[in-house]
Amino acid sequence: MLNIVDEKQKRTKCRQCPLLKMKLFRDFSGDELGFIENFKTGELNAGKGSTILVEGSHSAHLFTVLTGWGFRYKLLEDGRRQILNYILPGDLIGLQGSITGEMEHSIEALTDLTLCVFERDRVMELFRKFPELGYDLTWIAAREECILDEHLLSVGRRTAIEKTAYLLSFLHFRASALMAQDTPRFSLPITQQHVADTLGLSIVHTNKTIRKLVDRKLVKWLDRGCTVTNPDELVELAGWEPETTKTRPIL
Repeated sequence: MLNIVDEKQKRTKCRQCPLLKMKLFRDFSGDELGFIENFKTGELNAGKGSTILVEGSHSAHLFTVLTGWGFRYKLLEDGRRQILNYILPGDLIGLQGSITGEMEHSIEALTDLTLCVFERDRVMELFRKFPELGYDLTWIAAREECILDEHLLSVGRRTAIEKTAYLLSFLHFRASALMAQDTPRFSLPITQQHVADTLGLSIVHTNKTIRKLVDRKLVKWLDRGCTVTNPDELVELAGWEPETTKTRPIL
């Protein structure tokens, strides 16, 4: 279910955005924040399992994730699904449709989501008036490319246990960067089917591989998702290094 919150309804004010209070995201100047407040047209609430953007569709909007998780994916004609990446608070979605005219992938809500909505037609105004914000959009696109490079390496060359360790540690470190330092252990809201569809494994192979990680006491798998219990050893098993960027842009 999708629900658009417009100007007349209660929505999060940009100057009070909880994401801007996090050390992970860079600060806006006063003029930049004023533009973003005017650029934002509303909020979109999406229930778990809702499709936000559909491959081949045209969208008049860009979105920044305010709360919740989602994922980008493509479908083959026979229904097989390839999950491309996961979206978390602070991530920008829909930029591809602004550049190419239509979406080349679909986006689904993994949990309940709240998205900030921006007008696609004003992107060029952003580049003209605020080149630093334009650079931020370029940085976001380049970062996504780097992430997909690592995903492709994992799917193509890592063993089943290495690629599973990589995916779970990748999501763990992405989520932990959004958490307060005193946040207790948290769960990743994914199922084994999500893991299988991300890594190109059968659900049986995925289950056996996850069991190996559980037996090594690297993760716990519960009905509500996965908890990483030993992130350092999981990273070592994956042969991967978490990104060291201390701050990143947000729109």
